Amino acid sequence: MAVTISLLLVAASLLGSSSACKFPAIYNFGDSNSDTGSFSATFDRVPLPYGDTFFGKPAGRVSDGRLIIDFIANELELPFLSSYLDAIDSNFRHGVNFASSGSTIQPADGKLFDAGFNPLSLDIQLLQFQQLKQRTNELYDQAKNLAFMDRLPRPEEFSKALYILDCGQNDLCYGLATTTEEHVKASIPDIISQLAMAIERLFQQGARFFWIHNTGPLGCLPILVINSPPKPGNADQTGCIKSYNELAQEFNKQLKDRVSQLRTQLHGARLTYVDIYSAKYSLISEANKYGFVGPFIYCCGDHRVMCGKTAVVNGTEIFGASCSDPSKHISWDGVHYTEAANHWVANKILDGSLPLFQIPTSYNQSLSMTISSRISCSV
Repeated sequence: MAVTISLLLVAASLLGSSSACKFPAIYNFGDSNSDTGSFSATFDRVPLPYGDTFFGKPAGRVSDGRLIIDFIANELELPFLSSYLDAIDSNFRHGVNFASSGSTIQPADGKLFDAGFNPLSLDIQLLQFQQLKQRTNELYDQAKNLAFMDRLPRPEEFSKALYILDCGQNDLCYGLATTTEEHVKASIPDIISQLAMAIERLFQQGARFFWIHNTGPLGCLPILVINSPPKPGNADQTGCIKSYNELAQEFNKQLKDRVSQLRTQLHGARLTYVDIYSAKYSLISEANKYGFVGPFIYCCGDHRVMCGKTAVVNGTEIFGASCSDPSKHISWDGVHYTEAANHWVANKILDGSLPLFQIPTSYNQSLSMTISSRISCSV
């Protein structure tokens, strides 16, 4: 039997154990699913009503409130992650967020950028991390008494931190926007290889604890379902675009296989594959059961006008306003999830009910770990 791990299983302190595991920091890499301010600080501030539910103001997140990464940080008793590129009141003491909306795993090129995607791809985010680490070490070596040192990471804690990767959705979206589904499928091995190289580079930089999200059900994004309704025979029982979801599933299968390979190559690393797809699809396919309205109904904006923007429709200027009760909606703006949906998915991770990657033990024994089980942080 394999070992089943949840975030708390990996991250929580071990009661009464001398090998207690408590992550001092989180370093996150990804796209809009976990961006807490990079895009907003770099290009254009995300406007209201984004952020209105929890923060009461724009907070750099493309949601009405908190993201999955925020709930993970809260569970680990860490503050919300500051974006690396946000120069206003950032604090990196307990980690940094390098994720940026619209980014991809594939290195950004002119065509990708022209298609509306972010040039801050995963390789750039890794360079940002490398620079952060180098400059932090230099500052600690040169001037330990500077007042701002309490806002920087502690060099000895880089190897003890949790490294989260949540990316890949935009690579598939970019392919679908510019080529055929067959071409996108053929490109998946190369995309996975680039993600694997990123993990290896982080390992070489001292990272040891990895939390790797797969990609969600692409074919269930309301903006795709509404703007490009599935053709006859290409809709699943929920109404999602079946072939798009199959692409996401193929990406996830290859990612899971590569994570398994990396576990044998990166000695001393702990890699956990998180099945975000299953959690999100479960919520979407049983929306009413969990107290949500139809999964393809936007809360903010609609197919005519983007959330927080204005547009002229039939001669009349209209504003993409928020619905009256975002907590009843899964989709915030047709692409991104509401705080309520993010909270629901995060709970599936944190309470142990979401099956994660079945990690084989390194011993000749069978173990079945639940959320109440204990695991050492030692590597």
